Amino acid sequence: MELVKELLKAVHRGESVDELRKRYSGVLSQISPIEIPLIEQQLVKEGISIDDILKLCDLHVELFREFLKSRELNGVPKGHPVDLFMKENEWVLKQAEALALYASALASADEGFRKGYFEAVKRILVELRKIRLHYRKIQMLVFPYLERRGIVAVPRVLWGREDQVIVKIRQLLEIMSRVEAVDEASAKLVAEKALEIAREASELVFRENKILYPAVYALFSEGEWVAIAEIASEMGWLVDVGEVEWRPSAKPVLPYEIDGRISPQQIEALPQEFRSMALAKGVEPDNYSIKREGDVELSTGFLAPKEINAIFESLPLEVTYADRNDRVRFFSESRLGRGFARTKTILGRRIEYCHPPRLERLVRQTVDELKQGKAPYREFWTKLGDSIIRVLIVPVKGANGEYLGTIEIVEDMTEILSKPEEIKRKVVVL
Repeated sequence: MELVKELLKAVHRGESVDELRKRYSGVLSQISPIEIPLIEQQLVKEGISIDDILKLCDLHVELFREFLKSRELNGVPKGHPVDLFMKENEWVLKQAEALALYASALASADEGFRKGYFEAVKRILVELRKIRLHYRKIQMLVFPYLERRGIVAVPRVLWGREDQVIVKIRQLLEIMSRVEAVDEASAKLVAEKALEIAREASELVFRENKILYPAVYALFSEGEWVAIAEIASEMGWLVDVGEVEWRPSAKPVLPYEIDGRISPQQIEALPQEFRSMALAKGVEPDNYSIKREGDVELSTGFLAPKEINAIFESLPLEVTYADRNDRVRFFSESRLGRGFARTKTILGRRIEYCHPPRLERLVRQTVDELKQGKAPYREFWTKLGDSIIRVLIVPVKGANGEYLGTIEIVEDMTEILSKPEEIKRKVVVL
């Protein structure tokens, strides 16, 4: 503990982080980075400013890397999803560290400093909300491959902990928004909850980097990582991707395309902690076949024709689709509420002829503007009896942006507009 404190003070004096790491590499490999935030909080009490201590985050990250290198994970190529997940975790660790420092200062601050520390905690919490993007990638891209292999407990436990952090950040920001004057009681309450968030976020970083990533790096094939990388890039990263050394040649493989069995060699390569959590009671791969004979293959899944019809009928809206020739090819009917009258006799009809002559020019003009790319969509409001109807006219485009047709979406908005306060009371933040 005392040695780490001296190292942190040495960085404060301006000594090179790189030199310190080389000089004390043997000691550093034995130190858990979990200790560092505690030591930094002690330094605050000893009079070193928070701004100076935040400069020490680089040493924290260096210690963090040394800690991992001496355990399971090393040699991950730059740009590989695991490399980028760990870079995001370095970002999370720095945010959590800053949050803990300012929260500790807020807890013991005199009246004149409380407001400034309060605002600093709030600012970091707002920034830390971006952590949701990191967790979403893990939950949506990594966990399905584990579940396919029959490993269910680890994803459920981690997701529960991740969700807890997200909820606590949101709840604390709500509490802070209601604080009018930062008195001693509110300062202590906010500090206590912020420290809890910082601790839990940091713990998740270590669980992911020390247990989850070494496990999935050993289990997943290159094709699985290619699929994860492609979708993760669409979702976005919290950090700059930077230099990329990873050049995969495999085709992307989605979870439903693997057989899910884990080989003895893969089990041997798993971290002991992961093995004891995930495999203690044995695993049974999920071999459910998602694609059935007769299914229509869509860009986001597989559906039988009867399912497609039933889904459209279950939507709280109705659509009419006209192709690039402005001929109606499809319309849906909702069991939850009917919009404008349409019958099968409109199939093949020109879209403007499906409206009264007084609206024909407007319909023609709207469709032409959407074809020309003058607007992403057009919105109209009208009445149908006592109902208030919203009509969206949206261009339908292919994968390469080519115009395929136009869709008219009709939705009954009467309840939302007539009972706004009641609707607001029904809102539940998930």
